[in-house]
Amino acid sequence: MHVQEWLETVPPLSIYILVGVVIGLESLGIPLPGEIVLVSSALLASQHGEINPWVLGACATAGAIIGDSIGYAIGRRGGRPLLTWLGGKFPGHFSEANIAMAERSFEKWGMWAVFFGRFVALLRIFAGPLAGVLRMPYWKFLIANVFGGILWAGGTTAVIYSVGIVAEAWLKRFSWVGLVLAVAVGLTSMLVIKQRAKKAAARSAAERAAAALDGARPDQESVPAGASKG
Repeated sequence: MHVQEWLETVPPLSIYILVGVVIGLESLGIPLPGEIVLVSSALLASQHGEINPWVLGACATAGAIIGDSIGYAIGRRGGRPLLTWLGGKFPGHFSEANIAMAERSFEKWGMWAVFFGRFVALLRIFAGPLAGVLRMPYWKFLIANVFGGILWAGGTTAVIYSVGIVAEAWLKRFSWVGLVLAVAVGLTSMLVIKQRAKKAAARSAAERAAAALDGARPDQESVPAGASKG
C-alpha cells in the first residue's frame, strides 16, 4: 500500500499530528521520510476537503522548527560523543564521511547551512544536532531554523497542494507519480551528498596522513660528509 493510500484511511486530526511528529523526529536527528509524508499529505489535502492545507502546513512547520531546536539542545549537551553514538545506531546516515561533509558545510556557510540544509534530505537530519555540537550561537541557529522551516514546510505544502488542485483529475489516476518524484529528488540529493562526503573524508584522511608523516620525520640538520667538527 502506498503512503498516500494509507493516509486516506486516517482521520484528518491524526494526519496533522502524524506530519508534525514525523517531521519533528526527522529534524531532531532520526532518519525518517518526513518529506514523503508531507508530499503525500499535501496531495491528499488537494483531493479531500476534510484536510485543511493551512493547518497541515502549520503542523509541518511547527514540527520542523521544534524538532530542529530539540536536536540543537541535544547536540549542544551531548557533544562529540553524541555523534559517535548516532554513528553506531545509524551508520548509513551518521558515518564519519557524512559527518565530515556536514562539518565542512557548517564551517563554510555557518547559519546558511542550517537554512539551506532544510532542503537536502541528509542535511535535514544533521542540521540541528550538529549545530549544537559545533556550538553555533543559538540566535543564529534560531533565525535560520525558523525561516528555513517556514519556507520548506509551508512552501512544500503550498506547491504540492496547488499542483494537486490544478491537476486533480490526473492525480486521481496517477497519484503515485508525486511520490515517485519526491523519492527521486530525495535519492538524487542523497547520492550527491554522499559523493561529496566521500571526497571530504578522503581529503581529511590525506591531511591526517600528511600531518602524521611530518611529525614522524626527525628534526635533524644534515652534516656534509667529511666535514670537521672543530
